[in-house]
Amino acid sequence: MQNDDQLFQLMKTQLFSAVIGDVMDKLGYQNQFLSPSIQPLRQDMLVAGRAMPVLEADVFSEVSSSGNNNLLAKPFGLMLEALDDLKQHEVYICTGSSPTYALWGELMSTRAMKLGAAGAVMNGYHRDTKGILALNFPTFSYGNYAQDQGPRGKVIDFRCEIQMNGVKIRPGDIVFGDIDGVCIIPQEAADEIIKLALEKANGEKLVQTAIQNGMSACDAFEKFGIM
Repeated sequence: MQNDDQLFQLMKTQLFSAVIGDVMDKLGYQNQFLSPSIQPLRQDMLVAGRAMPVLEADVFSEVSSSGNNNLLAKPFGLMLEALDDLKQHEVYICTGSSPTYALWGELMSTRAMKLGAAGAVMNGYHRDTKGILALNFPTFSYGNYAQDQGPRGKVIDFRCEIQMNGVKIRPGDIVFGDIDGVCIIPQEAADEIIKLALEKANGEKLVQTAIQNGMSACDAFEKFGIM
């Protein structure tokens, strides 16, 4: 497989979530889509990159000295460290909190872009919608909601395994998202999945042409095995 520059450019120009999901189904990876509540800020936004998982937790004050976790005394917990640790082609993908506040915003998008990150995926809300749209930074979330995470949530770990919608997400797994959903491609099977997805995408073009030329759906499926 190509290096990541070539790989993600190829995926963004040739693939879409449905064809990737179909291939993963055939290979036995049948629970790889995140919640359908997670949607792009704008319909044409697309994300393709390597997961940098982030674990968030609800808190009840911005700074607390009670308990045994020193992170509670630190505003945002490890959020700033997680943000600064983003690498080129990585996706900040966050879960763990209740969906009652925003997990992503314009300033975070600005920093992520500076580091060459590929996008952000939230199991919750974003805010600063106009600013993120102006930056054109690929962001996927439940929607826009201005309530801040400051006194309500903290990042408690990053570059750790997380789960979203029952889908395991590990550092380095491939995140692909478009208007039809966000799916996770396990890194150990990524080469085969992407190769087969490219083949299927090309095959679907042949099927569409055949149907446009008058072939029935039954005949097309019998000939190409694709529908």
